[in-house]
Amino acid sequence: MSRILVTGGAGFIGSHLCKRLLDEGNEVISLDNYFTGQKRNIVPLLNNPYFEVVRHDVTSPYFVEVDQIFNLACPASPVHYQYNPIKTVKTSVMGAINMLGLAKRVRAKILQASTSEVYGDPLVHPQTEDYWGHVNPIGLRSCYDEGKRVSETLFMNYHQQNEVKIKIIRIFNTYGPNMHPHDGRVVSNFIMQALRGQDITIYGDGQQTRSFQYVDDLVEGMLKMMATGDDFIGPVNIGNPGEFTILELAEKVIGMTGSKSKIVYQPLPADDPMQRKPDITLAKEKLGWEPKVHLEEGLKKTIAYFENLIREDKSI
Repeated sequence: MSRILVTGGAGFIGSHLCKRLLDEGNEVISLDNYFTGQKRNIVPLLNNPYFEVVRHDVTSPYFVEVDQIFNLACPASPVHYQYNPIKTVKTSVMGAINMLGLAKRVRAKILQASTSEVYGDPLVHPQTEDYWGHVNPIGLRSCYDEGKRVSETLFMNYHQQNEVKIKIIRIFNTYGPNMHPHDGRVVSNFIMQALRGQDITIYGDGQQTRSFQYVDDLVEGMLKMMATGDDFIGPVNIGNPGEFTILELAEKVIGMTGSKSKIVYQPLPADDPMQRKPDITLAKEKLGWEPKVHLEEGLKKTIAYFENLIREDKSI
């Protein structure tokens, strides 16, 4: 049994990770300030005697004895990270400093949940880990994009200067149960609109592409990365290389929900990337990992989750 800290443990991805770690017999501490995390995500875990819940903000130091740290804490959708951009930057930067400081003190191995957004609006397609990115440092999205880029820098600096055992993954678009119904991400947006019979909103012409990864595949990749030896620290892309246009996704969601929703088009937000597709050659080579869940299978489970959510709470 390992004692593991998950920052952002009540979030979409964090809650799935906590469950998987508990299922494997570990002691897990979920640290969350509930800005975007939801208590409903971790309610099913509360009866486990090896699960501990702490309300805390990673911008302040936290002290605990642990073997591993998964640093996931940060709002990840534009709606939430643009709500308070200064707070977003502080969460990425101060959160990384505080968790790295903790890892240094207790000699814990620490994994940083970075993002494909470090690539910005890429000039290289698909994106490989050695691509440095094309990011606007003063744009609307820069609080998140640059915050995550700095967090990667901090992780490398702590590793090089203080010999902290680090792992860095770059997460591509991920979806699944426990997503916040109003997080503004394309999958949750489309499903919620379709289930309510509302117009489905596409920004731009819908020809921009994304790669959609089911959350179970991501969690598997995270665990495989944490389990690697000290000689491989990353960064490594964790995403599904299957590429779809936003319009294709909208049509698929309409078909799978049996909705009568119509598609409407709105202007494209500033700095919205036109292409997003991971090259996962490194993940295959170093982790023996590749995604297993097809888009239709994952969407079916996600739609069922949102259907149940609406059924339980009509105000959502």
